[in-house]
Amino acid sequence: MYPYPKITSSRILVTGGAGFIGSNLCEDLLRNENEVICLDNFSTGRIENLAAFSDHPKFKLIVGDIRNPEDCRKAAEGIDIVLHEAALGSVPRSIIDPVTTNEVNVGGFLNMLVASRDAGVRRFVYAASSSTYGDSETLPKVEQNIGMPLSPYAVTKYVNELYAHVFALNYGLDTIGLRYFNVYGPKQDPQGAYAAVIPKFTMLLMAHESPGIFGDGTNSRDFTFVDNVVQMNHLAAITTNPLAINQVFNTAVGERNDLNQLTALLKKYLAAFDPAIAGIPVTCSPNRKGDIPHSHASIEKAVTILGYKPEYNLEQGLEIAVEWYWKNLKKQF
Repeated sequence: MYPYPKITSSRILVTGGAGFIGSNLCEDLLRNENEVICLDNFSTGRIENLAAFSDHPKFKLIVGDIRNPEDCRKAAEGIDIVLHEAALGSVPRSIIDPVTTNEVNVGGFLNMLVASRDAGVRRFVYAASSSTYGDSETLPKVEQNIGMPLSPYAVTKYVNELYAHVFALNYGLDTIGLRYFNVYGPKQDPQGAYAAVIPKFTMLLMAHESPGIFGDGTNSRDFTFVDNVVQMNHLAAITTNPLAINQVFNTAVGERNDLNQLTALLKKYLAAFDPAIAGIPVTCSPNRKGDIPHSHASIEKAVTILGYKPEYNLEQGLEIAVEWYWKNLKKQF
């Protein structure tokens, strides 16, 4: 395991801490002697994600909504570092319901910035998104070159970057954005219409059902194991490099895999538990509105400025994730 510097002995607020990424962050932060406050309204977060550390003496859960300024104010009191993970994800959901997506992702984000400013928070690290690259066809994706957004979700995540920039300029709040690229790993919810592709496909294959690929399988992504995301949050929160402040960084592996490759790997790793899965066919359907055909990150900026070194590529991370899903979710079948 790569020994990167971590946040220690700090009071940290993780918004959306009961979510997939947030709960992984909370668990890792507690291992490093931090006091962790989780703010979540459980609209997409799950209480089960907190079970492993809910009784930890340095963990506190605040049930609240980032759309409520008073909830944000209470949660930010006495906080050193905010890791803002709370958001309403999913491109398809944002197309169906752009109003709620905007209320949570823009209004809620602004509430947290104001609360952090007023509380004297030392560093505000927030989850940005690769969706910000929009219709830009340039590969790999470089932070300063973005296109026009393709969904309401993408608009909200870009607005987050703009607001963070304005708060850094006008109020001196240290902000750093992390543009996540297709994060996957343990605790990611496989249920629901808006489940991410990896847990959804895994569950279908475990049930001996055919996963359906949007497109012909050649659409590609920079799939990023959640432990790489945890590392980036640590590095962004503690960096003293002035070049990092009020910047955004791609948070990815820097590799590109298409959906056909992904599905083949899922079948390979799941077949180790159930050989019949190797023979399950894959179906294809038309591309969805708002989806970006290809996503591949340059991580040069994060490597140079933050000292980032991704620990897991797709094969390494996927093997861990599949084992977790098999052990924790197979009982559903």
